[in-house]
Amino acid sequence: MTTTRYTFGTRLPGSIADVRPSVEAALAAEGFGVLTVIDVQATMKAKLGVERPPFVILGACNPPLAHRALEADPSVGALLPCNVVLREDGPDTIVEAMDPLAVLSLVEEPAIKPIAGEAKARLERTIATLEAAG
Repeated sequence: MTTTRYTFGTRLPGSIADVRPSVEAALAAEGFGVLTVIDVQATMKAKLGVERPPFVILGACNPPLAHRALEADPSVGALLPCNVVLREDGPDTIVEAMDPLAVLSLVEEPAIKPIAGEAKARLERTIATLEAAG
């Protein structure tokens, strides 16, 4: 697993089209659904005329966790959903999830930290599942 201060992820063989079904299945196994799909490559081409490798952002949501977070602090909605990035790098796809603890550390409500920790653990298991299968 690779990490930054605000993401963790892995590198998988294949294109986004090859990898995305496995990513969505692994997310679903941890209770996440995909609410939004942003095709960054297509948007940059259409809006700026910029060519870039394939790059997709999946807005993943675990409804029970989101509900708990919104009950604790409705403003946390501005920090949802959990983004999962799929970006092609040569023959591989890098899959990176935002670190909910890093992002939600902005929120001062104490009830948010355990929710963010649970979201992080679920996303880490998602990445571990992909690594084991990949």
